[in-house]
Amino acid sequence: MRLTDTLEKAFNDQITMELTASHVYRQLAIELDLLDLSGMADWMRAQADEEVDHANQFIAHLDARDNHPQIGAVDAPEVKVTSAIDAFRIALEHEEKVSASIRNLRKLADSEGDLDSRPLLDSFVVEQIEEEDTVRGIIGRLEIVGDNGAGLLRIDRELGARDAA
Repeated sequence: MRLTDTLEKAFNDQITMELTASHVYRQLAIELDLLDLSGMADWMRAQADEEVDHANQFIAHLDARDNHPQIGAVDAPEVKVTSAIDAFRIALEHEEKVSASIRNLRKLADSEGDLDSRPLLDSFVVEQIEEEDTVRGIIGRLEIVGDNGAGLLRIDRELGARDAA
């Protein structure tokens, strides 16, 4: 069953938001590389890849329902950081925007009587809770170590091990 035109537009907006999130994470990776925090940069690159996967899930949902997936304008992020905690605060801010968008999309789907989108959207609600919690935890740890170089490098190493796990 096709999505309504209103829902199709909202899903396409979400596709664009997910791809924007990917760009934000890629820029944050660049910024962390410039700070010589390669583990954190690797973590951000993995997040960027995950956001592309999210966009692809929304694209597949539209396609499977005989709608037209359409990527909107994805602006280049204007991000510059001077510390690791700056980068993760920006990441959290963006995750909170994505979470709000997912919740609004879920509410719209309900108001349009679209039961078929529920499984996908519910999985993203859960995903966003996990994403925000993870980034908040990293911020908490960075606040604890402050300017302690050894602590910062330990967190950098742990976050860089994400892909190896």
